[in-house]
Amino acid sequence: MAFGSLLYQPSEACGIFGIIAPGEDVARITYFGLYSLQHRGQESAGIAVANEHGLTCHKRMGLVSQVFTEVDLERLIGHAAIGHNRYSTSGSSRRYNAQPILLETELGPFALAHNGNLANTVALRGRLRRRGCAFSGDSDSEVIAQLIARAPGTTWEAKIEWGLAQVTGSYSLTILTSDKIYGIRDPLGVRPLALGRLNHGYVLASESCALKTIGAEMVRELAPGEGVLISSSGMETFLPPSGRSAFCIFEYIYFARPDSILNGRLVYEARMEMGRHLAREHPVDVDFVIGVPDSATAAAIGYAEEAHLPFYEGLIKNRYIGRTFIEPEQRLRQLGVKLKFNALSQLLQGKRIVVVDDSIVRGNTTREIVHMLREAGAKEVHLRITSPPLRHPCFLGVDIATYEELIAHRLTVNEIRRHLGADSLGYLSLEGLKASIEPVTCGFCTGCLTGEYPIEAS
Repeated sequence: MAFGSLLYQPSEACGIFGIIAPGEDVARITYFGLYSLQHRGQESAGIAVANEHGLTCHKRMGLVSQVFTEVDLERLIGHAAIGHNRYSTSGSSRRYNAQPILLETELGPFALAHNGNLANTVALRGRLRRRGCAFSGDSDSEVIAQLIARAPGTTWEAKIEWGLAQVTGSYSLTILTSDKIYGIRDPLGVRPLALGRLNHGYVLASESCALKTIGAEMVRELAPGEGVLISSSGMETFLPPSGRSAFCIFEYIYFARPDSILNGRLVYEARMEMGRHLAREHPVDVDFVIGVPDSATAAAIGYAEEAHLPFYEGLIKNRYIGRTFIEPEQRLRQLGVKLKFNALSQLLQGKRIVVVDDSIVRGNTTREIVHMLREAGAKEVHLRITSPPLRHPCFLGVDIATYEELIAHRLTVNEIRRHLGADSLGYLSLEGLKASIEPVTCGFCTGCLTGEYPIEAS
């Protein structure tokens, strides 16, 4: 069991990384790239490398620091590598679903790492099984890999293009062959993928923060639908941009690290602006503002600045809890949110506070936080949320609950407030959210907020 299941938050599918840089310790660089992307997936991690002997892969369940030892990295010698952190949205949390996925074809071996979620997995899996395909896991990522492996064509580019033409959904991919790395975004660009330079090589990463960690220079973000081919001789585009966009708006609200750049916009600045808009839309007479760390901290600062209120850290996060595969005993399980947060009672005693958070999914965690703050002595607790109400599930790569589990689908805002035990509750409007992300002008997927999806699930 993972500790994360005790405190439900929406969870993003995966973090992916790729590098081709002859002469560099590509496995070690990939390790630190994945370390920077650990927030995108904590269930499993893996690295595949290419060398003169073929492709080698090491992957296991756990965090990056748990999966790889110094000995493991020393064995992963090569000129190119891809890596993956997984959080399951399609397929169970089992070792056989860990990535990268390694398959053999008539062109040689290839490895694939996927961030996203397909909408037509069931139909594709059935079609492949009728053609005699035996799956080793139950993830949609393996469906993509098997499609590419069985695709017609005498080049990797032809096989990849044919395979991806069969799928519907969200995907950012890194694909490793013996001498090349491919990076591809789906035609709607739902998931991010950044391109960087490191000395004489190239790097691909789900977020630009990973490029900074390894000392790479960010070149640009791949456009929706674009596919790039990277080899020792350089980089070129082999799939043209689609000209469309439905970027997941929750990347700005919650998933991405605040020091990442998405569509040219620093996430930290966007979150601060969300807080400012919240303060304009939902003002309240209080003593100070706190945020639920870490994703709501920047928004709480923005709220405080706009409202001319002090900002304090009223909740201290235990950053060493994270995810664990050690199940808490029953007494600790009942403590719930206290395993992750401690409230500063000396600061909160007798105070009226605004608590800024990024979202409310089922409402269980938020209710525990409100209860904890009241136990710590807060006189009034006013909740402010940097997203509109989550009323619909997602099938494009976000682990958001079913309709029955989503509290905003079942209850009105005032009913939610009473259930949570808050004195007031204010959600950021969709207009305020979009205005916070300006000057970004790309199209967004807002299906979990509006029920209007850019594609249909089959």
